[in-house]
Amino acid sequence: MDRIILLCMVSSSISAAHTQNFLFSPKWGPVGFKEREEDAVGTAMDEIIKANEFQASRIIDGSTSLREGDIAVSAGRRSKVCFARSCLWSKSVDGHVYIPYKLSPDYTEIDTKQIKKGMENIEKGTCVRFVPRTHQRDYIDIQQKSGCWSYLGSRGGRQTVSLQSPDCVQVGVVSHEFMHALGFVHEQSRFDRDNYVTIMWPNIWRDRLRNFEKFRTDNLDLPYDYGSIMHFGMYAYSQDGEPTIIPKKSKDTKLGQATTLSHIDRLKINKLYECGDRDDY
Repeated sequence: MDRIILLCMVSSSISAAHTQNFLFSPKWGPVGFKEREEDAVGTAMDEIIKANEFQASRIIDGSTSLREGDIAVSAGRRSKVCFARSCLWSKSVDGHVYIPYKLSPDYTEIDTKQIKKGMENIEKGTCVRFVPRTHQRDYIDIQQKSGCWSYLGSRGGRQTVSLQSPDCVQVGVVSHEFMHALGFVHEQSRFDRDNYVTIMWPNIWRDRLRNFEKFRTDNLDLPYDYGSIMHFGMYAYSQDGEPTIIPKKSKDTKLGQATTLSHIDRLKINKLYECGDRDDY
């Protein structure tokens, strides 16, 4: 029986009123969002939140909305059920998963290098390979839309990944969005997450509570990964500067990653795509 890790995301429009009512600090984020100390290291999702909350009114349009902050969902695709085998990228006979991409000419040479580093981040230790598109029907179209976002899994045909420059053209952010394109949701969306973290609902912006929903996904028999590049940071969507996610393991446990995939992130890719022994790559 096919493993289900991809979700059929039902799009929900976020009204312009919500966007207008959402407050921002003049510095860089939502009012009350925990600002990092100069020597502190944030997460890839922290950077995505900063970019997307400023661009929300332009990202959300009449046909596309965002779930969990950066997963794009189009209206009119409600009948599409995402099973692992129908939403995964095709695997080649040589055992690799080749993902064609097209890069917008609007990116600078420096941008291009950063995006390719984000790709290499995923390729290292996995069977996934990103290749420039030639004639392939299914491919990722990397564009400078507003903010950082991706659709979930392979949709068939051309699918956009938005990496606005310079905010989203960071190695960790690029890797995070490509992980969505491979079919992975955020780590704290796991159905068993309450065994590992406590969601501090009173500390979350009311209009962003849905970003902390949990879903029935196949965890691939892998442990909960506090350090996943797909994990929200401890202060994600905080309205008062207090933590929104507290690890049960230890208050000192770091959540998320800034630039690299965790060891378990790589195991997830190889397990979902049945890549065999990761040491082969």
